[in-house]
Amino acid sequence: MSTTVRDVVVAQLRARGMTTVFGNPGSTELPMFRDFPDDFDYVLGLQESVVVGMADGFAQASGTAALVNLHSAAGVGHAMGNLFTAWRNRTPLVVTAGQQARSLLVGEPFLMNERATELPRPYVKWSCEPARPQDVPAAFARAYHVAMTPPRGPVFLSIPVDDWEVPAEPGADPRPRPVGAAARPDPDLVAGLVTALDRAVSPALVVGAEVDRDHAFAEVVALAERHRARVWTAPLSPRCGFPEDHPLYAGFLPAAHETIRERLAGHDLVVVLGAPVFTFHVEGRGPLLPAGCVLFQVVEDPDTAAWTPEGTALVGGVRATVTEVLAASAPPARSAPPGRPRPARLTAPAELTEAFLLQTLADERPESAIVVEEAPSTRAVMQERLPFTGPETFFTCASGGLGHGMPAAVGVALARPGQRVIALLGDGSSMYAVQALWSAAHENTPVTFVVVNNGGYAALDGFAAHFGIDKPVGTAVTGIDYAGLARDMGCAGVTVQRPAELADALRRALTSSGPVLLDVHVR
Repeated sequence: MSTTVRDVVVAQLRARGMTTVFGNPGSTELPMFRDFPDDFDYVLGLQESVVVGMADGFAQASGTAALVNLHSAAGVGHAMGNLFTAWRNRTPLVVTAGQQARSLLVGEPFLMNERATELPRPYVKWSCEPARPQDVPAAFARAYHVAMTPPRGPVFLSIPVDDWEVPAEPGADPRPRPVGAAARPDPDLVAGLVTALDRAVSPALVVGAEVDRDHAFAEVVALAERHRARVWTAPLSPRCGFPEDHPLYAGFLPAAHETIRERLAGHDLVVVLGAPVFTFHVEGRGPLLPAGCVLFQVVEDPDTAAWTPEGTALVGGVRATVTEVLAASAPPARSAPPGRPRPARLTAPAELTEAFLLQTLADERPESAIVVEEAPSTRAVMQERLPFTGPETFFTCASGGLGHGMPAAVGVALARPGQRVIALLGDGSSMYAVQALWSAAHENTPVTFVVVNNGGYAALDGFAAHFGIDKPVGTAVTGIDYAGLARDMGCAGVTVQRPAELADALRRALTSSGPVLLDVHVR
């Protein structure tokens, strides 16, 4: 028997370790997986956005590209919300979608994607429908390398249904070529950063997601300690870039112009590591930084560096750059800056509150647990009461869209089978991708879903004041039994309404061998 396009692609995927497929297939995708290999796993999602969310979590937690299988135009359309989030998360995904048979494409057949490569743009790094069936293996190879080359991100392949059976040459050794690391910054700029750090009176670091993605956690801690620099988390950062219980940790910068300037007051040097300068959520006025403050930025993406409004931007990997700075810097002795005040410990309230929930979760979570968060109205309380202290312990959505957290938690659990995963979710956001509970149950992933049930989209209620709105419309979400939904999807479901029930419910859920959802009613 001759070697087919499918045979060559399967060999490529196996060589690259891409043997877990996240999908929701349709008719035009079925031939891709004829005689599905015994060493591959197909993780089924019941809606395409759930599929991409699970793949996103898996790829972030595993550190390598994940393979996604969607259905033609409609499936890609359903997936676009989480594809946009994967783009913002810098998640390497190889997304495939079926296309009608080539012989039918001159007309307008059923399930044809007329502009297949345009549909996912601009939220993919590369989009391709190979010109010939024989080009499909080369397209897969290119897609993998584009997805994995920093700055990483999703790519898209549209593949006609009849391409898979076409004979193809086995080609060269399918083992992956080394994937390029982030570029090293200009040595003169590194020298300038070293000089600025050594001469600064009161330096500050602002850390973003690239610190965690580039495995630079230890190096950044060493840099902060070397220079006695206060450390802030960049606005809306989706990863933990510095231990939040460290004496030098100052807290979280808000996505607001004036408040950032106030928080950074007193510093004469700000070094932003692996984040934009800055991500804003509301319009602001005045200068970016306090008077007399100098800015340096280290970021892997030249496009991000290009729109940095002032200062000096070094384009390169955080870990490589910080390593060079550590080797060259020799700062004078500085006194340690004041530490971040911690909130007083709460006693059990008469009614459950978000603060008491997060404090209790911090008490009960296993030391190695990973938290995937999508609870916007609870985030400020989480930042006070649930500190993250190590690399790859916290993931959230970088795009601001909902429907990512629940499926991403399933993907993280599949990539890290030895670790407990906690999904901290708002009640409103849970309903965007509730089908992920079925996948969690089907795969028997040990995820503890904690739904902060405050009866609606409370983040909008809080944000409405900025626009002078007393009560926004469409923010109440009531009458849903989240624990019952979980049970109907195959997970254990528990409703928690009183403070005295909380610790025991969390303990049981966090030691369960399968998925458990806690519907926690808060005031």
